[in-house]
Amino acid sequence: MSPASRQRLLEVFKERAFSFGRFKLASGKESTYYINSKRAFFNSEVVTLLGEALWDLTKDLKIQAIGGLEIGAIPMAVAAAQRYHLESRPLEGFFVRKRVKEHGSQERVEGVLRPGFRVAVVDDVFTSGGSVGQAIQEVEKAGAEVVAVSCIVDRLEGARERLATRYRYLPIFTIRDFGIEPAA
Repeated sequence: MSPASRQRLLEVFKERAFSFGRFKLASGKESTYYINSKRAFFNSEVVTLLGEALWDLTKDLKIQAIGGLEIGAIPMAVAAAQRYHLESRPLEGFFVRKRVKEHGSQERVEGVLRPGFRVAVVDDVFTSGGSVGQAIQEVEKAGAEVVAVSCIVDRLEGARERLATRYRYLPIFTIRDFGIEPAA
């Protein structure tokens, strides 16, 4: 990803996804800012730049699949799969449900995730790493090998410490890239 493209992704993501005020996070912590990636994901420029960023981070890892916990990982997996296709490299996308549906196949992992696959697990934002940890657990239970974890924004509040000792840790940005200092 060129420096100009990376800067543009940072700018448009901040413009579309960041809100300031008082917010309760999935981790249970309170924050003075909130990152609502869904406000950015459905923009053609963001999804193209995101696919490029994920390609650059993972292209040398020999992964066969990419995905993570619903909902944040779904557009990321699709963006990566499309970018891999442009490079004539196959890649499966998947997502992990937070809860099993009571109808249909009742699968927790949706998409194609085979035992032995090398996988990158993604989520839009990492705080403590708890949500991505749920996805990792299901991926490993399915017999796949998690070789990397990636996010759009690492809030620098514990995820790296929790994950980097076991997996290649590949955030696109940290909260400092957006001019915000992490919570103490």
